[in-house]
Amino acid sequence: MAEDIINAAGLFKNFGTTEALRGIDLTVKRGEVLAVMGPSGSGKSTLIHCLAGVLTPDSGAVVLDGQDLGSLSTDKRARLRLTRVGFVFQFGQLLPDLTATDNVALPLLMGGKQRRDATKTAREWLDKLGMADQAGKVPGDMSGGQAQRVAIARALATRPAVIFADEPTGSLDSVAAENVITSMLDAVREAGTTVVLITHDARTAAYADREVIVRDGRLSAATRGAAA
Repeated sequence: MAEDIINAAGLFKNFGTTEALRGIDLTVKRGEVLAVMGPSGSGKSTLIHCLAGVLTPDSGAVVLDGQDLGSLSTDKRARLRLTRVGFVFQFGQLLPDLTATDNVALPLLMGGKQRRDATKTAREWLDKLGMADQAGKVPGDMSGGQAQRVAIARALATRPAVIFADEPTGSLDSVAAENVITSMLDAVREAGTTVVLITHDARTAAYADREVIVRDGRLSAATRGAAA
């Protein structure tokens, strides 16, 4: 059986008087694709931000890739996110003045890789995502689906242990959404990367190995796959 790459226990998080998380326990296996569903305001984004070490829960613990996030300094958590975690957002958040190659190479350069090596790796990932012909273009010259595949290449370029994807197909039409999600999951499964995927779309969630639902800051039973 695959080992746990994420283990969260007893997560509570408040924003003022708003209880965003109310005692969530969740484990994710290495190499698993987990879909997290739920209505707007249910706590989905707060949950993955705590799992990724972007937010610190008020109580509870998160172990990510063998690291107890609560025991790490802010700098060490940032370093862990840079080297072991990838992010894909709804609108890609590519830098508009950089080419696709430079966008993908950026986290590698920030991690200390030489530009020549970073550029080579970036081009390899763009090719894997079917974006080699867009390597020299800036985001404004691409379609939404193409830009999302560049964002996925950027997330995968550092060979992270986990990718957190927050509504990665939410701004796309159905055809582009299917192309993006299948491209992403083909790439992550080949690399053995774990994915925690937030989505409102049942069709997108159906590509995952398992689904869970967050409602009012609590985790419901799995809708498909093994129980959380």
